[in-house]
Amino acid sequence: MTTTRLINANVIDTRNGKVLAEQQVRVQDGRIVEVSSTPLEGSDDRVIDLKGRYLMPGMVDSHVHVTAITPNFALLETLSPFYVGAKSSELLESMLMRGFTTVRDAGGADYGLAKAVDEDSLIGPRIMYAGRALSQTGGHADMRGPGQNTFEGCFCCAGLGRVCDGVSEVRRAARDEIRKGATQIKIMASGGVASPTDRIDSTQFSLEEIDAIVEEATAANIHTMAHAYTARAINRLIPRGVKTIEHGNLMDEESCRLFLEHNAYLTPTLATYDALAKEGVEAGMAEHLQRKVFDVLEAGGKALEMAQRYGVKMLYGSDLLGRMQRHQLNEFNLRKDVVPTDELIRTATCNAADAYGHTGDFGEIIPGARGDMLVLKDNPLEDITVLTRPDEQLLLIMKAGNVYKDML
Repeated sequence: MTTTRLINANVIDTRNGKVLAEQQVRVQDGRIVEVSSTPLEGSDDRVIDLKGRYLMPGMVDSHVHVTAITPNFALLETLSPFYVGAKSSELLESMLMRGFTTVRDAGGADYGLAKAVDEDSLIGPRIMYAGRALSQTGGHADMRGPGQNTFEGCFCCAGLGRVCDGVSEVRRAARDEIRKGATQIKIMASGGVASPTDRIDSTQFSLEEIDAIVEEATAANIHTMAHAYTARAINRLIPRGVKTIEHGNLMDEESCRLFLEHNAYLTPTLATYDALAKEGVEAGMAEHLQRKVFDVLEAGGKALEMAQRYGVKMLYGSDLLGRMQRHQLNEFNLRKDVVPTDELIRTATCNAADAYGHTGDFGEIIPGARGDMLVLKDNPLEDITVLTRPDEQLLLIMKAGNVYKDML
């Protein structure tokens, strides 16, 4: 057994939004075993003196695509999965160095990539993966153009989704992703920006198909996340048991009521629209698809304000693609004038654990939680932008008790 003790720590209590001064924290075999305001007894393999710096749990990005090495998804589906995996390693390490110790992949990552990270063959955050997102024909993960009648290349190798139609097909697809270890199932339930043949305001999958997918996820004790923009799409999903709605830019007040009634979560992804609007074409997205961004760009801020006003629980999500993933921390900047600082920190920590059904496993510095922790020079509860300057502020990164950055 290996143990590390951190002393003289100002611990960020994410659940209650306050600082616990002068704490000691012991990590043993990858888990936090003790948190105390008095000196901990016993010897440890390593003692780290934080000298009053701020200790918070590692952050969670609830909407990433770690294999999206380009925003051109049609191209992505033709690339060698070995090449995509190798390039993904660069994205993963950068995410960890920004302070994200867990990410929820919304389509593309698989068992092999997650296992390579767990074994430290690749350096990066722990990956919760959906495998391939489920899409109807002509849906958000169907990357065929209007004149293309057959799939080219291996659609299910380097791509982000799989096409399935009808109750029996979607049930089989969900079961297959669960067989391959998916920690959640992703439904493409409305039109989107990066897909060539669907409109953003469309709904996708029948109610019977949605019910079948959610039933399979529930049977496996995992949750369902759904890509959805409009109120029409969102309001048919939440009552059917979908736990998290991704994007939600065009939701309405009835959507907010349903979020509260069914204890569902919203994952706004403002950073990706901001990045796509500014540099999407330059980064590799087709110009006619990039124009679709402006259908939802401004609405995203309004949806955020509405959700905050109604008390909808939210998660931190970036959804960035290709080289634009360097803007992952910009989501804090885009939300900070609407969401109070303590709540914004919760979206990237304990809210995620709650939404996934893993309360107490991560997102807090409490006994039993994973040893995923960050040491910051300044207090993020006083200034959320502390989290957006990792080169200056992030002094230590620990995941599962292992240190990946140490500037102390």
